[in-house]
This record gives sequence, C-alpha cells and structure tokens, in this order.
Amino acid sequence: MRSALLAATGLALMSTLLLSNAASAQPISGLYVGAAGGAAFLQNERIRGFSPSGVTATAPSPTGMAYKTGYAGLGSLGYGFGNGVRVELEGSYRRNDRGFGSAPTGVTGRSGYERKVGGMANVLFDMDIGSPYVFPYLGAGAGYQSVSQKLTQTGAGYVERIDSSKGAFAYQAMFGVSLPIPGVVGLSAIAEYRFLGLAGTRSYTGTLASGGAVSRFSRKTSDDDTHNVLVGLRYAFNVTPPAVQTAASTTMAPAPAAARSYLVFFDWDRADLGDRARQIIAEAATASTKIASTRIEVAGHADRSGTPAYNMGLSRRRADAVAGELVRLGVPKSAISITSFGDTKPLVPTAAGVREPQNRRVEIVLK
Repeated sequence: MRSALLAATGLALMSTLLLSNAASAQPISGLYVGAAGGAAFLQNERIRGFSPSGVTATAPSPTGMAYKTGYAGLGSLGYGFGNGVRVELEGSYRRNDRGFGSAPTGVTGRSGYERKVGGMANVLFDMDIGSPYVFPYLGAGAGYQSVSQKLTQTGAGYVERIDSSKGAFAYQAMFGVSLPIPGVVGLSAIAEYRFLGLAGTRSYTGTLASGGAVSRFSRKTSDDDTHNVLVGLRYAFNVTPPAVQTAASTTMAPAPAAARSYLVFFDWDRADLGDRARQIIAEAATASTKIASTRIEVAGHADRSGTPAYNMGLSRRRADAVAGELVRLGVPKSAISITSFGDTKPLVPTAAGVREPQNRRVEIVLK
C-alpha cells in the first residue's frame, strides 16, 4: 500500500507540473540516449506464507527477508518533444545480496541474492527554473521485471534453498536534475532518485533437506520495493555544435559607413563590452549628432541556447550595457529607447539549444 501511494503521489505531482503555466520547459527535441548506475536499497520483503505449511515447522523462517545495499544499472533510449515532455524506453539490472537480518532461533547462516532484469516505459518532464545550467525533472513509468531469487538458509539439521524466477508488473517514480556539460554540446550529467515497486505477490519454489529427506516447497513474498540513487550521462543527438569562437572577448560586425543601423555582437552568455564594441557604439554616438537624430532605438537579442525566460533577461542586460555606453559618450538618456526581444527575433533561424553568434547582438537604430 505504501509503495502504491508513493507512485501515485509521483504521478500526481508530475501531472500538476505538466498542466501548470508557472513551469516552462527545457526545449529538448529529438532522440537521446542515457545511461546511469548507482546504489540499490531493497526494502525488507514480507513473507506471506509457505506451501506445504508443514515446512515452517522444520525450518523456522522470519516474517520478512533482509537484503544488503546492492547496485543498479540502466540504459535508456528516448525522444523529446521540445516542450519539456520526454518519453523513453529503459532497460535495467539490479542485484541485492541477502543480509542475515534478524534471524529466528535455529538459523545459523544465510546467503544468496535477488536479481531484477526488466524493461520500463517512462514519461518525464523537464522543468525550467530560470538557469541554463540546472534542469530538474520528474517522471513515472510502468513495465515488467523478471525477479530471480537464489537463496540458501541453514540451521541445525536442515538446509533450505531457493533458486527460482518470477515475472511481475512494475511501476516507478523518479526525480532528478540534469546538468549540461560545458564544451560538449548535447551532453548532460544526471543525478537521480528512483523508486521501483513490484505489484502483487510472488511465489518462489525451493527445496528443504532435513533428516535425510528432501522436500519441495513454495514461499510467497510481497512488498518488493527498491530505492535507487543513480548518477549518469545523457546525450541528445539533435543539438547543433556552436560556431567556432575567436579569441576576442567581444566581436563586431562591420557597419556600412553611411548606415544608420549598428550591430554589436556578444560572446555566449555574456553582456559585457569589449574594445571593438565600444568603438562601434562610439561611431553610433557620433553619427547621432551629425544626422540630427531625434531618437535612438537600442534592441537586445539572444540566441536559443538558453531558456526563453533566461534569454529575455540576458538580452535586456546587453541592451542596458549598450545604452549606458551611449549615455557615457554624451547621448541624452531621454533620446534612447530600450527594448529586449530575447531569442524571438534571430538574424539566423536555428533550432532550440543552438549557440549562434550572429543572434547574440544589440541593434542600434538612429531615427
């Protein structure tokens, strides 16, 4: 019941975020692959019964089964729709060795493991928190897990062995963060918590050797729930590499001598002015006096490598930097009109996530 409640809570929370206007999404589009690994914490499983029931009188057994911290690994192939929603297929492997736990009287040894191998179908949602470097995400999934138990329990005069596999419907909920890796376009590190639960009960068959006789029995268990802490990598195929940058901190496009429009270009994720930028702004300031300009429009822009909200703020900072330099050069502040367009008016149309130098600009227009 606790497992089902946790999964349902995860699904409800994800649905709320999908429908909320307050949460925008990381624009991931197209195919991606991922891999992760880490620790698997298998909760104590409950033992629901034995068949035949007389086995319990010969081989004392607890009401639960304890396991040590194990390991988990998974790989995924997914597709992003560009609005924060992703779907993926996942294959996974988990193993937890048997712990001695609180053994009943007469039990002298326990060993073995439980192993899970399965496939899941997941739906995930990437959240935009206003940073181009950190993207939290939520997800939920359902699928199938093949569970193998290979366990041995010994005591005075008996040896109990289980070597059996069962399949089960599985469900999961996950929460994590992805961290784009600078310098490697499309590659992100991920860190994640994941809950995996199995529905219903499972009966595992085994043998009991006691008093020179060997008998077969079946043990029924439930509450097979695993908590996972994972780290890994995700690579998106559709992200276009950025253009090669020059060594200069700020680059400028040459402006025609008689032009009334001037372009100031910026480095990626920067809003500071270099020497060449100040030279172009000075030319605009001088021209504004020669042509008796009555209004100067300063419009900031950004490329699509960040989120829409972040890019809007970045384009504003760029416009403010250029306007401030114009005022320093003697242009009346009242003659300057400042606007910011974020990534909505590119010079070069690109896909989401592309770093395009010509789109990182401020336009100065003399009127």
